[in-house]
Amino acid sequence: MKRVIELLKENTLLRVIDQEVDIDLEMAHIAYVEVKQENSKALLFTKPISKRLDKKYDTPVLMNVFGSYEATKLIFEKEPDEIAKKIEELLHMKPPSNFWGKLEMLKELFDLKSVFPKRVNSNAPAQEVIKEKIDLYDLPILKTWSDDGGPFITMGQVYTQSLDGKKQNLGMYRLQVYDKNRLGMHWQIHKDSAHFFNEYKKAGKKMPVSVAIGGDPLYIWCGQAPMPNGMFELLLYGLIKEKNAVLIKSKTNPIYIPIDSDIVIEGWVDPALEEIEGPFGDHTGYYTLKEPYPVMDVTCITTKKEPVYQATVVGKPPLEDKYMGWATERIFLPLLKTTAPDLIDYRMPENGVFHNLILAKMKTCYPGHAKQFMHAFWGVGQMSFVKHAFFVGEDAPKLENYEDISDYICDRVSIENILISEGVCDALDHASPNACYGGKLGVDCTQDNVNYPKKSILDDKELFDKIGSKVKDIVTLCQYKTHTKTPICVLGIKKSMKVADIYEELKEFQEYLKLLVFVDSDKNDVKNPYMLIWRVVNNIDAKRDIFLESEYIGIDATNKSEKDGYKREWPDDTDCDQAVLKSLIKKGLIENNEELLKHYYV
Repeated sequence: MKRVIELLKENTLLRVIDQEVDIDLEMAHIAYVEVKQENSKALLFTKPISKRLDKKYDTPVLMNVFGSYEATKLIFEKEPDEIAKKIEELLHMKPPSNFWGKLEMLKELFDLKSVFPKRVNSNAPAQEVIKEKIDLYDLPILKTWSDDGGPFITMGQVYTQSLDGKKQNLGMYRLQVYDKNRLGMHWQIHKDSAHFFNEYKKAGKKMPVSVAIGGDPLYIWCGQAPMPNGMFELLLYGLIKEKNAVLIKSKTNPIYIPIDSDIVIEGWVDPALEEIEGPFGDHTGYYTLKEPYPVMDVTCITTKKEPVYQATVVGKPPLEDKYMGWATERIFLPLLKTTAPDLIDYRMPENGVFHNLILAKMKTCYPGHAKQFMHAFWGVGQMSFVKHAFFVGEDAPKLENYEDISDYICDRVSIENILISEGVCDALDHASPNACYGGKLGVDCTQDNVNYPKKSILDDKELFDKIGSKVKDIVTLCQYKTHTKTPICVLGIKKSMKVADIYEELKEFQEYLKLLVFVDSDKNDVKNPYMLIWRVVNNIDAKRDIFLESEYIGIDATNKSEKDGYKREWPDDTDCDQAVLKSLIKKGLIENNEELLKHYYV
């Protein structure tokens, strides 16, 4: 970790904060705003304190280590596309046809020896200090949001193994601090650790778990990478770094962890016990609700002599996961192509919260090919969590050119090109009517087959006067993409009746309207497309909230309640504590950039 800190310093990618900063809210608020800056930097807090616990910490806190494209490339030591190329070459290795080809293949296979983690028995930096007493409150563990259920570890590498010890897993899960020696294990039902947990539960045995913090930051990226089930994520570390990950056995359980970890928390999980975990602000920009999860009893804490505590903040985009997700997206393209061979490229925009929105470019070979692709995507590992997928043809603009690609998509939207299905959702999804299961939207934009006459476009004021006089719920209005075949009209409403009824009321104005998007006026700026996309893809369930009629489409992206037939508890947004924010601005720890703060709903 110290090597990475020096590397970030050398490349002017680190901001050192020597003032005392509280681990409750203050650190997270500073990191939250910093990573939204155009030239964001990693943050090193050298004097963490806790007013709540009346503590000062010797352990510095490092945040936003993946806080820019430049920092991410430094951590990987190469471009993600280089790694993708290496994976693609391995996937397409063919038996050599001559002697020289055999020698070349031997070299490739020899290089692969560095992929496999190596276990050692010697002393490890991670175990230089064995804490005499177990007290999680001695670590500067952050509380991120005002309504969080407590402090939680945000960058924990969670190491587990199968009941027979033959399979290992590295995951990145939320870890709530309940007290001095207990942590909540927020592994969701689809994750490998949860599968292992079920094995132990069935056998009636306690499950060993070790949580590492720090060390090479690439470990934490590997922990969130969408590896195939059963594959140990540190294989990916070896492939990228071209050297073995070196592991040492934990002191009080059989789990192996990297020798360069800064902090290691060891323990056991009793499958018979669960405790309420949460609520917590999460990367969707919403709080996830209270639910029962397993609990880890901590049996040992070891550290380096001078450890660094690594943390992150999750909430509304853009955040550190923007850059981690970019690397994941690039590196895993070749593996995705093995399931969808005609895939050319894909993007998962960070304001689509990754699993909520995907744009994919493909080579179409026959009618219905794009819809076949939709089912293929929804059946592949973590891609199965994707809620909204747009497929474009090989003649489409670059996917990262969002203005041009959105024009291309809008010229190809018709109800004939839309597929609404259902399937598994991420456990953090709040819009679906059932936990972990809900509607899916697929849009085939691969063909220029929309030949309907263009709508009559009015300016915003004229359109508002017409439809606002009909429906009093409409408070604000903004139109987008009026030059395309699918003009978009975003309506901010104060909802006194169901959105489906408003949609019906506005049918008489179809000559001016094709795609209507309804949002709550008090929560949204209809002139802010970046945050509107975040809101819409978070707040809709395709089966419930999309209304389809030829040349007249509605999307209900408002918050839902029992009046809408929604029976779950709708979560709150992750909003900064304004008093804390103002205090940090006054201290000069956050720049008072009103435009930026307003734009990202800070």
